[in-house]
Amino acid sequence: MVSSSAGLVTGLTAAALVTIGFLGHQASTSAPPDPGRVRASGTPAPGASKAPRDHRRPEALPAGSGKGERVVYSVDDDRVWLVDPGDRVRRTFRVTPSGVDPAPGTYAVTSRSKRVTGSDGIPVEHVVRFTSVRGVVIGFSAAVDGSMAKPDPARRTGGIRETRADGDAMWRFATVGQRVVVVP
Repeated sequence: MVSSSAGLVTGLTAAALVTIGFLGHQASTSAPPDPGRVRASGTPAPGASKAPRDHRRPEALPAGSGKGERVVYSVDDDRVWLVDPGDRVRRTFRVTPSGVDPAPGTYAVTSRSKRVTGSDGIPVEHVVRFTSVRGVVIGFSAAVDGSMAKPDPARRTGGIRETRADGDAMWRFATVGQRVVVVP
């Protein structure tokens, strides 16, 4: 019985890795625009534009980020919004970006982990993954020690860092299948 359970877990893990690899291959079509942050190319989300933000209200939800319940992530502003089904912002917060940026577009949460070691070697919790870029899995996480240091530009990392409180809010909000809209 124990060996069949272990075989099942191994099979499910292998299937998840194949899926992540496949999604990463689909998302990997661009060269890095600069050596600091790698940005993937892709089809923009409908309505996603480089429209100027309201700099007097950086917490304002970006126009063109869709409708309905979703996580919105701005790669240019390094900010996240958790939006309820009625298009009301339930929480917004700043993040520390990863070394690899996802392309603007619409994704879905593909997997979650309560606690793991991040691609930078730091123990993280409340990991919410939604895409990959050239083999680098992209997702939100909070460092267990509370740190939010900028990533080493020489390393290709995919962890978008949140505070522990914001990571807890993301964990409760963004279950598998939840829409994630990435805007410039």
